[in-house]
Parts: sequence; C-alpha cells; structure tokens
Amino acid sequence: MAGSFLGRGIASTRRSFLKIPKRHGYIVLLPEIGEESSEKNPLLKDDNLPEFNTITIEKCIAAIGKQTVEFEEKMKSLDKVVDIPKDIDVFNEWLHPIEEAYLPLETTWGIAKTLYFGNQSLMPTKCYIGIHERATRAVASKFGSISLFKACKEALDNKEIKLTHSQRRVLAKYVLEGTLNGLQLKDKEFEKYSDDLNYILTKVKEYKAKYESSTAVYSMAIHNSYVVEDFPEDYLKSIAVNPKQPYAGPWLITLKPYILQPFMEYCPDRDLRASIWDADVIRCSNYQERSVQASVTLEELRGRRTEQAQRLGFKNYAEMSMETKMAGNLENLHNTFEILRNTAFPIQKEEIANLTEFARERDFNDAIRVWDIAYWGRKQRQSIYNCDENKWREYFPLPTVLSGIFEHIETLFNVKIVESKKADIWHKDVRFFDIFDLNVSSTKPIANFYLDPYARGSDKFRKEQDSGWVSVIKSKSKVGNSTPLIALIFNFPPPVGDKPSLLSFRDVQVLFQKFGHALQHLLTTVEYSDIAGLSFVEWDAVFICDYFMENWLYETFMLQKISEHYETKEPLPADAIESIKKMRSHLAGYKLCKELYLSHLDLELHSSNTFWVPMMKRLWPKYFALPLEKRDVHVCNFEVIWSGNWAAAYFSKVWSEMIAADLYTAFQEIKFDESQQKELGVRFRNTFLSLGGSYPAAEVFRKFRGRDPSPQALLDNLGLTRGTVEIK
Repeated sequence: MAGSFLGRGIASTRRSFLKIPKRHGYIVLLPEIGEESSEKNPLLKDDNLPEFNTITIEKCIAAIGKQTVEFEEKMKSLDKVVDIPKDIDVFNEWLHPIEEAYLPLETTWGIAKTLYFGNQSLMPTKCYIGIHERATRAVASKFGSISLFKACKEALDNKEIKLTHSQRRVLAKYVLEGTLNGLQLKDKEFEKYSDDLNYILTKVKEYKAKYESSTAVYSMAIHNSYVVEDFPEDYLKSIAVNPKQPYAGPWLITLKPYILQPFMEYCPDRDLRASIWDADVIRCSNYQERSVQASVTLEELRGRRTEQAQRLGFKNYAEMSMETKMAGNLENLHNTFEILRNTAFPIQKEEIANLTEFARERDFNDAIRVWDIAYWGRKQRQSIYNCDENKWREYFPLPTVLSGIFEHIETLFNVKIVESKKADIWHKDVRFFDIFDLNVSSTKPIANFYLDPYARGSDKFRKEQDSGWVSVIKSKSKVGNSTPLIALIFNFPPPVGDKPSLLSFRDVQVLFQKFGHALQHLLTTVEYSDIAGLSFVEWDAVFICDYFMENWLYETFMLQKISEHYETKEPLPADAIESIKKMRSHLAGYKLCKELYLSHLDLELHSSNTFWVPMMKRLWPKYFALPLEKRDVHVCNFEVIWSGNWAAAYFSKVWSEMIAADLYTAFQEIKFDESQQKELGVRFRNTFLSLGGSYPAAEVFRKFRGRDPSPQALLDNLGLTRGTVEIK
C-alpha cells in the first residue's frame, strides 16, 4: 500500500479525521536566504517551473517556513472578523486570496516531496518530515477557521446568492471539513474535541515510534547460497551485504516490505520462511519487549477515536468515516463486500486444496500454512502457466512500454504527450513531458509531468517491493493561473550499457496504475484547486483511475502494443499473452478474501468496543480457509490504520478496484470498435478525469454508466465467475 503521499493536492483532505487543532501565538524562526525571501516562491524559475538545479534543503526549509507563516497569518486574520457582513462576497474576499496564498506553499511542499522520493541525498527523510509536518499544520488551519466555516455555511444556505456548481462544491468542502474539525461545537465541547485530537496525535506518534523500533530491531543473516539460488538478481542486490557482489553473500533479511515480500515468495527453506513470518506478525505485540508493545496504545487510540466521533453526533468512528466515502454508509459497504466474499470464499477453499495437492506432488508432507502460500503459489503459477516471468522481462523494455501507454492515452483521451528539454531536473535520468489537449491547442500545454523511472539504491525512497509515487507539485487553479504539474517516480531496473531497463510484469502493472492516478490530476478541468484533480475525491474513489488503467493490461491488443523483445524485436509470444491474462485469477479468491478480511477488521476495530483479540479470532475463519496461527497477532502491526491515515478506510482500494472494474466493462461491452472506443474514451475523460471532486464520485459514476455500481464486474475481472468478456 502506497501510504499517504499518493498525490492528493491538500493533505487534510485525506486526513479529515486527524486534524491538528488551531494553535495561537507560536513563532517560527526562518533561516536567511538573502533577497530571494521577498519573492513569491524562491524555488521557481521565471517560467514557473521548479529550479531543481539550484534547490537546497536550506532553500526548501526557508521557503516553507515563510509561506506557512504567511498562510497561517492570513487564516488567523479571518477569525478576527466577529460579525460577518451579510453581503460578503465569500469567494472574492476570502476564498480566492486563501487559494492564492496556498498555491506557492503547495508547490514548495511538492518540490520537497519530489526530492524526498527521488533524491534522498538532496532531501533526507529527517529534513522532509520537518517540512511535511510544518506544511500539514499550516494546511490544517485552512479548515480550522470558525469565521470562514460560518461564512461558507451561510453562503451555501443562502438561496439568493448566485453561485456556480463548482462554487457550491467548494463551500460544501469547507463546511464538511469544518464540521469534522468540530467547528460547530460550543466552547467547552470544542475544547474537549481539540483535546481528543491532541490525544490522538500523541498516541499515533507513540504507536509509530514503537512500530519503527520493532521493525528496525530485526534482521536475519543468510550465509547458505542454496537458500538464494532462485532469488532474482535485482532482489539479491537489495539484500546483499555488498550489493556489488550480489551472489557472494552474506545476505541480510529485514522486515521492510520490499525485502520481506519477495523473500516469502522465493525462499525454499520452510523454517526460515516461518521464522521471518513470525517476526513480522508479532511486531508491536506482547511477544516482544515492553518498550515496543503497542496493544494498550492502540486500544487507547480506538477509545479516543470513538469519543471523537460521538462528540460530533456519530455512533462510532467508522460511521463518521463514511462521511468522506463513496460507499455512503456501513450497511451498503458490508452488504457489497458480503456479495464478494460469498463468491470468493468457496473458491479460496478450492485454491488451498489444489495448492496443497500441488505441493505434495513435490515432496511436501504437511498442511499448507500461512507462510507457505507465497512460495508454493509462485511455484504453482509457474507450473500452470508455463511462465518464466524473468524471461518475460526481455519483452518489456521501458521505452516500448512507455511508447505503448502514451499512444493508448493519446488515442483514448485525444491528448498529445511530448517530451521537452526546458525543465530543470534533479537527476540525469529524469525526463519532462508536456501534455497538449488536442481539443484546444497543439502549442500550449495544459499540464506537465516529470518521469524518474530508475532505482538508485539508497538515493530513492522505497517501501513496497514494487513502489511508484505520484508527487503533486502544482494543482490546477484559475485563481492562481496554475496548471497541473506532477512527478512520477519509480524504482525500475536501470539500463546497463546498451541494454534498456527491462520491466517485470508487476513493474508494468505499477506503471499503468500510477499513470491512471496521474491522469486524474493532469486532465482535470475544474477551476478551483480545492476540488480539482484528486482534491475532495472520496477516499474510496481515489484509486479508481489506477485500476481502470491497469485493466487494459489484460487485453491481447494492449500486451502486443507495449511489448517487443529488446534485442530481436520479436513480439511477445501468444502463449505468454494468454498466460498473463489467465494468471490474474491465480489465488484470486484467497487474495480478495484477505483484503476483505483486513477491511472488515479495520471497520470493526473502529465501530465496536470489543477487545481486538476475540474480534480477530471471530472474523478470521469467516474469510480464511487456513487456521489462525497461535502467535499471529497482526492487529498490533496493522500500521496503515494506526499511524498511516487509513483508519476505518482500509477498504478503499478494494472499493476503487470494484468501481474501476464496473467502469471498464463499458469498454468491454463494445468489443474493439475503434470509433466507439474513442467516443467512450471522451466520455470517461469528461467525467472521471475531468470533474475531480466537483461532483460526488457516485454521481460521476452515474454520469458515465447511467446506473449505480455492481460488484459483479470485479468478480468477473478476477476470474471468480464464468462468462468474462475480452476485447479481442
């Protein structure tokens, strides 16, 4: 899971329930940066593109310090207005100046974030966290002004004021955010609510420190070369004590996801797999030393989140969470996921039985356990589909894949993507592109993006095994005369000599997903940054375009378009294409049930007072054909819901995937008719890519599909039902 930097323009739109309350009278000391400090943004060149060639940590810190103070002063000045005039023009007098003040801050923050992901020698984690926390605190003040909250509420309720649809939506955002910040509460209640938030922040930090310590303390050295025989070379480089000699050993295994996940897939030694699995699931639990035990902390966190929600009139935190979700309410969510579970769970039982039989045919003489799934699953996948995924890499050179995805985007959405040399870059590998809207102009770009494709060791941030990042630098804004600018940052294998970067199929999936995510920011037509692109899109709808783009990967014509052997230029063999399309359904029942389980667990943790141990034991058998292991206490290290901003929102990716599958069936239904494809592509662009948060996601879906969504398409996509349709 990609964490909290996935391209939402404003941090607080994703942290609606974890706001930092207003602070009064603090002083920030700014480092001096000479005459530049008087400029609107000292990090930009005259053409308004970042000056990456000369940016330093000091410049970023100074700029963010200056901009956050100015922004907070502007927000504080609003609260000095005791009596809000009835005839106030809330947009021209308040919201437009706020947007103008916010945009430079967003850009500086985005530049720092881009360097953090793309060049850690220029922006180390410690420095970035300081900038991130400072910017987050400032942006939270945007939705912490009582005067602005009241003015927006009154303007929204006043039928005599003429407002555009977009303006009404901006006002609705400020009212919702303000309500979830407790701004409608009276003095004493508001103080208690602020105490709740401060307490929650303290506990989140406490949990995060325990989690990081618990993760950092573990490592396992491997000296036996037999263990690493099947490990891919790229992976060996990441675990070798000496990366320049990846085959020499020793190799160090840690609990970082990009180390842990491949190890579980490739390690043939069952005892070693069991050992590292155990180390993973007992993190932060009572099986570890007291200093990193988090069971009490997370119970305190649960309790105070419940109090926080109840102060605002909700039954529990999960119910409050639904205020910012497309799913609408918990009943609808649970009913929908139960439909998915009813199909996936019986299939999972068959999958586990088949996997057990497969392993026993290869001299495995025990019951399959949780730590065996990834290893035997990979072996079975290779056997069934006769696939050598490392051999497939030779057919996915990055230039060919990029050319194919660009062509598809251009055809479907009537745009042109052109590389440009006009921008500064933070590394020689980085490329810069203009996007032109062919409906409007072929000379003036509507948006731009950087592409930083290759892994660079410790210079690049990495979390998951296959990580990619969409870093927002600028949002679209008519008020600020700003066009979208983002950075797409990946960890693909770098080219070696004349040999280009060769992507695994998983790399290709990540590339398609992130381009889908990026397009929603780049092609928005909404004029206010508060609701443009991914801003104010419901949390469970923010990954829809990611999965929508990925769905094209399982069509024959697309796999042909993005592949050719890097030396012979031969096309990807037909049997490989068929294998890729069928592989999607491998262990799909197990994988879907796992996501549904974690989603249900998260929601129940935030809607019930039951202690987490009996809750976990009760829910597990409903979703898994395998027994719950005695030492499995994964609730304690469920980091994304305790400190990763996804409390009562973990289900969002499954929901987005379900919606994307339903949207994609519209293209499947018309088969491969190019004119109809283009027509439908225009409709998709005019809804999901254009409208951003200017309409609720459910309404945007109805505009495109003409009905409400159904979970059936996801089951079809994953091969969990019969009768799936393919575009030939």
